[in-house]
Amino acid sequence: QVQVVESGGGSVETGGSLRLSCVASAPTYLTSMAWFRQIPGKEREGVAIIYSGGDRQYYADSVKGRFTISRDYNAENKNTVYLQMNSLKPEDSAMYYCAAEKVSTNNWVRGEFRYWGQGTQVTVSS
Repeated sequence: QVQVVESGGGSVETGGSLRLSCVASAPTYLTSMAWFRQIPGKEREGVAIIYSGGDRQYYADSVKGRFTISRDYNAENKNTVYLQMNSLKPEDSAMYYCAAEKVSTNNWVRGEFRYWGQGTQVTVSS
């Protein structure tokens, strides 16, 4: 059973920064890992994804230039990704979920991933 565990959420003021971490306990190297976020009552939103083999990255328009997804190849667990969030805005407040191993050829924002974490809360105050 693969477990996906997020950490690093918290409360910050507008303009602040946070770094989220995600570790997936898969026995094999996962080819794609992503971050999604969701506010109660709203649809889940794809935030960023990183693919192995070249580290291709894609971002939601709402976070481009402020968020950076990266993979830690030096970590003991190679399935470790981070989401560096800078210049945070109140509208970034949400539960952030890590997802791993895209299982379809559809656009990644559709959220068709094999493994999901339980989420970590980010709150940005104005």
